[in-house]
Amino acid sequence: MHKLEADGIELFFGPRRILSNIYIKAETGTITGLLARNGEGKTCLMNIIYGNLKANIRSVRFDGQSTPDAFKKPGLLTYLPQFNFIPASLTLQRVFKDFDIPFNDFEYDFPEFKNRQQEKISQLSGGQRRLTEVYLLIKSRTRFTMLDEPFSHVMPLHIQQLSKLITQEKQHKGFIITDHLYKNVTDISDNIYVLKDGKTYPIKTMEEIEALGYAKLYK
Repeated sequence: MHKLEADGIELFFGPRRILSNIYIKAETGTITGLLARNGEGKTCLMNIIYGNLKANIRSVRFDGQSTPDAFKKPGLLTYLPQFNFIPASLTLQRVFKDFDIPFNDFEYDFPEFKNRQQEKISQLSGGQRRLTEVYLLIKSRTRFTMLDEPFSHVMPLHIQQLSKLITQEKQHKGFIITDHLYKNVTDISDNIYVLKDGKTYPIKTMEEIEALGYAKLYK
């Protein structure tokens, strides 16, 4: 089992405090859900863990070893940002080759892509492009993967399949997932944190989530 921990993180934008008193842990074989309302700093936290956003104070450790620039080690951590990250000019065949992931496995899971490997990313719809990027990160060969809004702009049927794949792939890695479609996150998560007022709260029951101000989401 491998462990990712982030704690002691403080982030200020000018005089405004974004994050403080942060602790989050993920382990291989588990899915860690991160819930937060818009503007609470969950994307900032993921970017700090990934190493492409510098915090005022931070400690990011993999198996106890400080790793400030995890983005330089794709075998250790991959990250799905909210924006599209695969160049539109590339073909599906090229992208799947670069990730060393069989395209026929993708065709099996999502039959609408059958025999489309010669198409360019630019030829896909917004939902198909997002689906492709999420799939590649789920299947990426790494110890940990962070997914920021993986279900956004994706069809409900595809969300179900992606959730199934994430649950299967946790045998090989650890996941941290956040999405405004919170039910899809809580349904598959082994551990849940709520980020509120710059702090993380480990959650054991839905009642605790409600107590932190999420009650209307669950009614």
